Amino acid sequence: MTRSRKRVDLWTWIGIALLCLFLLFFIYPCVRLMWEAFYTQEDGFTMKSFVKFFSKSYYYSTILNSFKVSAAVMVLCLLIGIPFSYFFTFYKLKGRRVLFVLSLLCTMSAPFIGAYSWIMLLGRSGVITKFVESTFGLKIGSIYGFNGILLVLSLKLFPLVMIYMNGAFQDIDNSLMEASANLGCTGVRRFIKVVMGLTVPTILAAALIVFMRAFADFGTPAIIGEGFKTFPVLIYDSFLSEVGADYNFASAVSVLAILLTGIVFLLQKFATSRFTFTINSLHPIEKKKPKGIAGFLMHAYCYILIAVAILPQIYIVVDSFRDYKGQVAQSTYSLSNYQNAVRKLLGRSITNTLVISTAALAVIIIIAVLIAYLVVRRSSALSHTVDTISMLPYIMPGAVIGISLIIAFSGRYFSLIGTMTIMVIALAIRRMPYTSRSATATMMQIPISTEEASISLGASKLKTFAVITIPQMSSGIISGAILSFVSIVTEMSSGIFLYNNRTITLTLSTYTNISLGSYGTASAFATITTLVTVACMVLYLLFTRGSERMSV
Repeated sequence: MTRSRKRVDLWTWIGIALLCLFLLFFIYPCVRLMWEAFYTQEDGFTMKSFVKFFSKSYYYSTILNSFKVSAAVMVLCLLIGIPFSYFFTFYKLKGRRVLFVLSLLCTMSAPFIGAYSWIMLLGRSGVITKFVESTFGLKIGSIYGFNGILLVLSLKLFPLVMIYMNGAFQDIDNSLMEASANLGCTGVRRFIKVVMGLTVPTILAAALIVFMRAFADFGTPAIIGEGFKTFPVLIYDSFLSEVGADYNFASAVSVLAILLTGIVFLLQKFATSRFTFTINSLHPIEKKKPKGIAGFLMHAYCYILIAVAILPQIYIVVDSFRDYKGQVAQSTYSLSNYQNAVRKLLGRSITNTLVISTAALAVIIIIAVLIAYLVVRRSSALSHTVDTISMLPYIMPGAVIGISLIIAFSGRYFSLIGTMTIMVIALAIRRMPYTSRSATATMMQIPISTEEASISLGASKLKTFAVITIPQMSSGIISGAILSFVSIVTEMSSGIFLYNNRTITLTLSTYTNISLGSYGTASAFATITTLVTVACMVLYLLFTRGSERMSV
């Protein structure tokens, strides 16, 4: 009797290859990061860096600061984003299309650009600050520190809550709303008990995304934080300090960041598991026409909120045309800032942005499509392991990704430091989930019968995948890819560790000019970055046909 041997097919080898890629470019750097945190040439295995961190409040207070600001941003985003989404979904608001487009534009821009703009508006010499002081004799409170970070990140991230909740609200069956009304549960009571109760999993998911994005952000606290130092800023200062970098200490802080974000992620997953249920929207919500004072207040709330959120980007565009004398803006306008930008590597920044972003996106699309197919059609321990590992960088601070890659690939015989390759790797790893989640969601909606029919007609499995499956996934792939591209263009947390003058991008040029006090030039770079973002947003809306929900 002969033993039957299980045949290892092509997709198994693809799964193994993807696992090896993640082991090399993600797991291995993380392991090297941990080794760097616990081992020094002088002391061998040591906890010295961790002892140093917890021995001084200057260091460990950054944990409290990051949690404090992230939790505050999360709560505020939920408080303003959920009502916004409720009005948007349940009522026929006038200009709803404009509201949706502007909210997308708010969340797709780089956060630190908003921080810079708010300083120009509400800083010590800001336009609004001076106007209020000269007109009313009043002094506006400080925009710097905790308050400024909270303002910038909340206005940047609340649209994420709105987009997530749009999908959840649209999935509520209208018969449930009618039944609750028949039982006397209406108004605010129905909103709290029924609507909020049915959307708890989505609320928790949105809360996690906002918390992680706020926790991982480097640019906003670096620009507007002043004395309020957060975790990512401490990592940056430790790793790139001009008075002596301490790689071991920076690695130790990064390990703590991984542990903390991992704990938060697991807590969210546990909380979500307690509220798992399925909603079948056989009778979609019927939008009502807002009437009377309530309708006026709904429109006022939505439009004022969006106006305040979009104000920084409008101001940046205007400021890019203002003449500057030193660091002081003049009342005259010209193209001088753009001329200065040309002299300060504008052409190289645009070229590098397009090359690096396109290369990273190509890698993302190929890997995301393969992961989506493996998870949906070839479900196994291997495919789910690859899928889980691919999602982990999404919840980790970009600074940690950047440092781990530097430590891993700065060897004497093989080094990627200062190359575009290491930036492509960092961006592809960090921003892949947008496309992989979108592709997986689309893949789940494709009936397997179409592939079976192709195979029964003589086509090979690989040809069926290329000719039949991928075209059917195109809408999900493209929409996710556009979101990935936007996040790549505006990424700074990891890039700030990896770039040099040869690989500088638009976002990094903007931050560099802000740091140097070249505010007009920084506005020009930021405006060009915004134009790229707007172009991506238009493409996203075209390919998603204006979908008002998010796949990630």
